[in-house]
Amino acid sequence: MSDSVSDRPARSTRLGPIAIVIASIGLVVMWSSGFVGAELAARAEGEPVTVLAWRFTVLSGLLVAAMLIARRRWPRWRSWLRQGGIALLSQFGYLLMIFEGVRFGVDGGTASLIAALQPMLVATVAGRFLGERANGWMWSGMLAGFAGVALVVSGQLVLSGAPLWAYALPLIGVLCLGSGTVLQRRWHAHDDLLQTLLMQAVVAGGAFMLVALVRGQAAVPTSLDVWGAIVWLVCLSSLGGYVLYVTVTRSHGATFVSTMLYLTPPTTMLWVWLVFGVPVSLLGVIGMAVAAAGVAVVLVAQRRLS
Repeated sequence: MSDSVSDRPARSTRLGPIAIVIASIGLVVMWSSGFVGAELAARAEGEPVTVLAWRFTVLSGLLVAAMLIARRRWPRWRSWLRQGGIALLSQFGYLLMIFEGVRFGVDGGTASLIAALQPMLVATVAGRFLGERANGWMWSGMLAGFAGVALVVSGQLVLSGAPLWAYALPLIGVLCLGSGTVLQRRWHAHDDLLQTLLMQAVVAGGAFMLVALVRGQAAVPTSLDVWGAIVWLVCLSSLGGYVLYVTVTRSHGATFVSTMLYLTPPTTMLWVWLVFGVPVSLLGVIGMAVAAAGVAVVLVAQRRLS
């Protein structure tokens, strides 16, 4: 089969009302689990780049096995270029920049707040390149969502003494994820979900492993606790969170999926309470309610536009 035939647009991937509700809830829960996995790795004294490199190596192996068992057609070189570019942005660039920002002294709360800028950045870009226009109500909802996130993470905001340039790192990560999300929406018709995940995992894993090798941190982890964190990240964050991220992006657009991420910090707060016993503050509960209200406003406004 030629590239021209394989590049024909696929049938619509839009999910029905019940399916999109389930997928969106699952997305928020699973995406939030990644922060718990990172905390598990940190408590086990695992180097972040080592954990990321082996996370994507294990994921790549699982996806290659799935392709072989299912006897699926391997993607063409053009697909590798496209999905590889998305992987370098939305997985490698995003995760590396967030972790590097924290490594150079940016506290987690500030990094979360910077990450919450992503829906508004995506809405700006999506309106220009994807035709996903945001009206006044949607912008109001996104601002409310951002305010809710600010309330949730306000207790974590500290003057960490990080150099000013370090705060640009998580911002670059947000720009990477936003750009990858927009490209995922533009190019979604050319590859099915399994092929997409395979190509992105292989490229991201190769990039992380290269960084780990350069830093001398590519050795196979020997701690069972570190491997527990890696398994957590592979199963919940990648096979759960990122699969749903791609699915919801393809179904309802870049603005929709980015807006759902406003619920990530509040849900992470609940994850941390369940897994580590960290109490939930009243301010956090208020922030969760404000963020949820903001997301609801965006979704209702978007539904009326469609």
